[in-house]
Amino acid sequence: EAQLVESGGGSVQAGGSLRLSCAASRYTYETWMGWFRQAPGKEREGVAAIFPGGSSTVYADSVKGRFTISQDNAKNTLYLEMNSLKPEDTAMYYCAATSLWLVPGTQLSTNAYNYWGQGTQVTVSS
Repeated sequence: EAQLVESGGGSVQAGGSLRLSCAASRYTYETWMGWFRQAPGKEREGVAAIFPGGSSTVYADSVKGRFTISQDNAKNTLYLEMNSLKPEDTAMYYCAATSLWLVPGTQLSTNAYNYWGQGTQVTVSS
């Protein structure tokens, strides 16, 4: 079974940057991987997703132009570069992977992913 381990979270001031990493092991499916986040009292939401090789990416409107998802296949690592962070970006961030072929429009849906990491906390202060 695939294992995902996130790292790179922390506390930053508004306007700052962080880079999250997700190390994937025993994951051999050539399909979408993504980043999700969940703030206290809110539902988990999709942030960004990427198809192997980076041929296609999808972003939530709230992070477009500020966040960049990428992957290093040689290192089996997924990244999320976060710039111009805002207090509303504060949340637990989760890496996710799927064994399913996703139809267009579902890449940021939590139901589309069946492998999850334990999360890394990002806190942005104003």
